[in-house]
Amino acid sequence: MARTEPDPSSGRGEGADGSTAGDTARWRETLGDYLTTVPDATPTPYTQLALQLELRELIPRTTHRWNGPVTRAVGRTDEPSAACRLGARPVARTARGWSRGNLSWTNLPHQLNRQNLDPEQQRWFSQFAALYRAADLLGTGRDADWVMLDDYTNPVLWALLEQARSLGILVVGASGTEVRVAQAAEPVLDMRRDTAGGIRVEPQLLIDGRDHDIQHARAIGAHGVYAFDDGKPRTIVIAPAPTTSETGAPGRFTPEQLQLLGGRGRIGDGIDVPADGVDEFTGSFLPELLDRTAVRSGDSTVKIPPPAPPRLVLTATHRPRHVLDLEWHWTSQRRGTPPTLAEVIPAGILPDEWMPDARLNVNGGLPSPVTLRGIDAAEFATRELSALKRLPGVDVVIAGVKADYRELTGTPKLSVSAVPSEKVDWFDLGVTVTVDDRTIPFTPLFKALAAGKRRLLLVDGTHLSLQHPLFAPLADLIAEAAELAEWDTVPVIGRHQTSLWADFEDLADEAEPALEWRELLADAAGDGPRPVDPPPSLTAELRPYQAEGFSWLAHLWRHRLGGVLADDMGLGKTVQALALMQHAHDTDATAPFLVVAPTSVAPGWVAEAARFTPGLTVRHVTSTEAAGGLRIADVAAGAHIVVTSYALLRLDFDAYQAVATSTGWSGLVLDEAQFVKNRMSRIHECARDLQVRFTLALSGTPMENSLTELHALFAIVAPGLFASPRRFAEDYVRPIERPAAGISTGVGAGNAPAVAEGMRAERLAKLRRRIRPFMLRRTKQAVAADLPEKQEQTIVVELAPEHREVYELYLTRERRKLFGLLDDLDRNRMIVFRSLTLLRMLALDASLIDPANGGVPSSKLDALFEQLDDVVAEGHRALVFSQFTGYLRKAAERLDAAGIRYQYLDGSTRDRQAVISAFKEGEAPVFLISLKAGGFGLNLTEADYVFLLDPWWNPAAEDQAIDRTHRIGQHRNVMVYRMIAADTIEEKVMALGRRKAALFDAVIDDEQLFGSALTAEELRELLG
Repeated sequence: MARTEPDPSSGRGEGADGSTAGDTARWRETLGDYLTTVPDATPTPYTQLALQLELRELIPRTTHRWNGPVTRAVGRTDEPSAACRLGARPVARTARGWSRGNLSWTNLPHQLNRQNLDPEQQRWFSQFAALYRAADLLGTGRDADWVMLDDYTNPVLWALLEQARSLGILVVGASGTEVRVAQAAEPVLDMRRDTAGGIRVEPQLLIDGRDHDIQHARAIGAHGVYAFDDGKPRTIVIAPAPTTSETGAPGRFTPEQLQLLGGRGRIGDGIDVPADGVDEFTGSFLPELLDRTAVRSGDSTVKIPPPAPPRLVLTATHRPRHVLDLEWHWTSQRRGTPPTLAEVIPAGILPDEWMPDARLNVNGGLPSPVTLRGIDAAEFATRELSALKRLPGVDVVIAGVKADYRELTGTPKLSVSAVPSEKVDWFDLGVTVTVDDRTIPFTPLFKALAAGKRRLLLVDGTHLSLQHPLFAPLADLIAEAAELAEWDTVPVIGRHQTSLWADFEDLADEAEPALEWRELLADAAGDGPRPVDPPPSLTAELRPYQAEGFSWLAHLWRHRLGGVLADDMGLGKTVQALALMQHAHDTDATAPFLVVAPTSVAPGWVAEAARFTPGLTVRHVTSTEAAGGLRIADVAAGAHIVVTSYALLRLDFDAYQAVATSTGWSGLVLDEAQFVKNRMSRIHECARDLQVRFTLALSGTPMENSLTELHALFAIVAPGLFASPRRFAEDYVRPIERPAAGISTGVGAGNAPAVAEGMRAERLAKLRRRIRPFMLRRTKQAVAADLPEKQEQTIVVELAPEHREVYELYLTRERRKLFGLLDDLDRNRMIVFRSLTLLRMLALDASLIDPANGGVPSSKLDALFEQLDDVVAEGHRALVFSQFTGYLRKAAERLDAAGIRYQYLDGSTRDRQAVISAFKEGEAPVFLISLKAGGFGLNLTEADYVFLLDPWWNPAAEDQAIDRTHRIGQHRNVMVYRMIAADTIEEKVMALGRRKAALFDAVIDDEQLFGSALTAEELRELLG
């Protein structure tokens, strides 16, 4: 190949690097050609996609039609029902408009090349479908063609719709429907004055500031809404909730706002407040509405006050070993700017370094989370938490198990003693320090003083300051004695150290409280209950067992010992207590007794006192000092008995304590004392801390679930009888209620189960010995001669086939969801019990959990009315109990349809006493009662039939219900029917209840020994 030589005349000489001028210019030609290149052919445009929305109606599944369409279109002339949903599907543009064609949510990922789709648009639709699947927990009964916007629980939906616009994806309607995506929507309550001076409250829906028919609106999750009309064409508008103004985060509707959509809530299409109720409405209800939903007055005829400012919330989480975690936040109220921390918390409550100077908002300015340990945790829980609870703008939320912290603030008392020691010429030195009747253990006190600590925390949560003038010289004397004798454990003092002993003697004083308590018990044990004649002024003839109970109470009163009268419900605990109060006032009592009872029971005390002790002046406290304008001290003056409620004692505790420290209370009587069984509750603290010389608890169920409730009760009536809650749990709760960890009961277990059982029996016997002097219990079986016969029968009801199908479907779902949560039961307890409650409701009536199941028959109601028809026809009267008010209302509907008169009582009943009186006077043969509202405090001996529609794993609750009629005063045999749905959770609940009853019998009624704790294993058993 010939080589072409460069032409010198061309001016393109060779460069220093060997390149030519032509080479250096060639890049220009290459880039120019690239930039001016025209594609050989124009690419085929992508198929345009859109998201089509259409109103769809769910088609109920039945056993006869399981396959087939899941939804159907709602015609323009159709009235949308409660089953109406907003469906969405992908469509493509064709020559004839938008069409689904071969597109579906299932095959869309495979149509990229086949239908020439834009990859970005295809990816968007895949994300849209994935977001729906993430919210569809059940995963059954889906419509293959449509996804429902109603079910999108994640507000990311709105970000996706915004992205769709940037990708060119339109949101369109089906034929004859227009769709619009708005900026924001908000359900509101609009208020306007009417001509009569009242206020009309109507739900409205504002979308971009314009009114829409809220009856034709539905929720999208809890973060959006869609509204529709019946125009031509039909218009569908979708919009998100307003964003959070401070952060711009996606907004969410409150539960109260969601109730307004579609007129589904109790407000419906509106309510009218009459003129005479306007003051109550604006004073009590309007502030609450402002906090829970959006409120406006479109015509400005109602003045809407500014919303209350956000409240400061402190979450205090107690952890083992005296660790306290503190976290702060503002309540997520709908409006209002948080104040400064200094405006809510006065100076001096929190450490100065915790108080920020900057203006606060929901994002910052609050104290940082902090963890306190040891004495710091104890002091904060005792002092600062108590102070914070009293502040009007602060809510304190307690989590975890709080130690029984108690700050000792009294004057320390020192007792010293010297007794002969094994060492010649030495004496064992007894050093006892007591503060507020609490003996301080020597070892931790000595170590704290030797280390120069200023505060001391004991293992049971008791803590005190070591800054009192007593402790400094005591520390010096102990250090000197230790240095002289070189002792390591037991302090000793030498015979020749007379001056040192004199110094101890000068510093010491008498330590009476603990010694006094032991002497008091010894006196009582030696005396023993002796028969005491009932007071002559008592207008009741006591039955033999009641006279015995009165003598026992008089014995406790004489020795200033508290106790628990735990007779079965219906055996007359009230009259025995009244006999004691009459006896006390006839002998040496000058101050009134304070009787605390549930609100519904308190009027009964007033009536019984007037009946049996007419010579005693009884005052009934029915409101707080602030609300009633009457001081507790004035009420107590001149009274023999003051009756109040647990709620009022808690709210006005300082006033009751003021009476205790001035004129005093002769004694404290706690009726239905199971109300104070939770030692973490405020009412337990009040009952425990009230300064009285004598405390009596009345309860037929002093223990319902665990021995810890027994400890809490005796901490009030007999303080000092048991050690700290922790020690009580170690000594009694763990050995008695559950086997020791690691003990096998299977093959190869050897004698370990027998050893564990022996320990349980020994601890149980010890516990009985400890409580026997302070608890008196008589069962109905023990006084059977005084009561008519009671017959109990269990009616097993088979579910209808349709009902069984729905139950099994939900049971499978809940099992799958819950079994993984039971491994961490403490964390997931609320979720677990919600599912158990759902299954219990489902065993009664499928429509209780989903109105769409309204056509599913309730076999239990049918079985109930088979019995009730005969009961009523034969002239008997019946009590019907259920824990679920929704089911009681269904029973009421059946009674209405049958023309049977009835009375109804649940927690929402306002004129409770009128309803009870109407039944007692014979106006109706049937009384429908919720277990919680009527399980105690009622005397309904007019009835002789009891129907328990659903079981509970706490058998004491059922016994209380039965004892409304099977009690003293009943002269007819009582028939009890427990109705159980076969092969459901109800059978397992009933079995668990029998085990709970066994624990009560073992401890209280001296029966056999069984376990009681509702453990994760028992919950697995409930789920089958």
